[in-house]
Amino acid sequence: MLQLSLSWLGLGSVATSPWHLLLLGGASWCLVRLLVWIYTFYENYCRLRCFPQPPSGHWFWGHMGMVKSNEEGMQLMTELGHYYPDVHLFWFGAFYPILRLTHPKFIAPVLQAPAAVAPKEMTFYGFLKPWLGDGLLVSTGEKWSHQRRLLTPAFHFDILKPYVKVFNKSVNIMHVSLCVFVCMGWLKLLWGFMCVMLLSISGLPCRSPSEYIAAILELSSLIMKRHFQPILYVDFLYYLTADGRRFRKACDLVHNFTDAVIRERRRTLSSQSVDESVKAKAKSKTLDFIDVLLLAKDEHGEELSDEAIRAEADTFMFGGHDTTASGLSWTLYNLARHPEYQERCRQEVRELLRDREPEEIEWDDLAQLPFLTMCIKESLRLHPPVISISRCCTQDIVLPDGRVIPKGNDCIISIFGVHHNPTVWTDPEVYDPFRFDPENPQKRSPLAFIPFSAGPR
Repeated sequence: MLQLSLSWLGLGSVATSPWHLLLLGGASWCLVRLLVWIYTFYENYCRLRCFPQPPSGHWFWGHMGMVKSNEEGMQLMTELGHYYPDVHLFWFGAFYPILRLTHPKFIAPVLQAPAAVAPKEMTFYGFLKPWLGDGLLVSTGEKWSHQRRLLTPAFHFDILKPYVKVFNKSVNIMHVSLCVFVCMGWLKLLWGFMCVMLLSISGLPCRSPSEYIAAILELSSLIMKRHFQPILYVDFLYYLTADGRRFRKACDLVHNFTDAVIRERRRTLSSQSVDESVKAKAKSKTLDFIDVLLLAKDEHGEELSDEAIRAEADTFMFGGHDTTASGLSWTLYNLARHPEYQERCRQEVRELLRDREPEEIEWDDLAQLPFLTMCIKESLRLHPPVISISRCCTQDIVLPDGRVIPKGNDCIISIFGVHHNPTVWTDPEVYDPFRFDPENPQKRSPLAFIPFSAGPR
């Protein structure tokens, strides 16, 4: 048998077997990998030392204690923006550095970089994948571009215009419901009510709409809850928990519902010619999102699969209800807090309608409400529906001041931070619709106002 001298370990000569050699080789490989990781981490740590970071970081948890999903957390983020108006380093645990960018000039190199250089950071988006598949929100690069081209027709003005009547009907329902809420003193439930209302009028035929609505709201809540529990980032552990099982159950319910709608629409299309189906929809003026997806073809004449259609439908139900509810709720809140602006909006609408009833508002009227538009934009600035987006740098990215974001690091583009940055906006905490006055444009970067993100994905 082979003799192996381990005198350098004080063990003398010992008989070896292939298993001993395999064990020694495995241990050596692990040791080399560990040393390489330590060297890489230290090198990256040294390169990141040029970026300031908040004090009081825990030796192991880093700045995780500062991350809170409540008003206190938002106020803290605002204060950090005052101390660090462009970029600062944030440690999510002892070994995970994140750069938080809060100035238009500093987010530009990341947001405007090609998708291959600064793709989406997939930790959070990965939580969405079991639900949303490879929809527009989760996909990246060329796949995102391909799907974006296919989806563009769904938002053509000719398709959206007929839905103004639906909007008017929905606003009437909302107004009646808000009157009840005011009488009952339930205004704290406004955002939740908005979510349910928007989902209820989505236009998707549902055998049990209450279950579908409840499932979407539950999925949204579970995802945000998981985001603040790093130990559950591992899928295996998460799906062992009660929340993980609830997530799977809600996913199945949403998928089954969407699949049923798609099958029903496909049967309708197969029983009629495409032209007949489109003409029938055009007469009723209800050509909707799923209809457009079923009829969509790429440059090679290929249709979307049922799985791809389901992913996009689920994506827009998720992305549409929450952001719209947030935008409406905060706009109503700010107008209520500033009755002088509310009254001006009311007078603008009355002058536009003259002798018409509110139910008669048409598509072209929406462009004739400049002050209301200013109020909506200012609400979106103060309270953006999406407060941040994340990117992973696959190459070194040079910032305007010469500092470099090293390859392999993740960045958070803080939309909330940009919108509340005092070096970008004067008195950023004040609600002032005149910031967006088209007759008095202010010289600002196009990236100073990005309530729904920007750049390639």
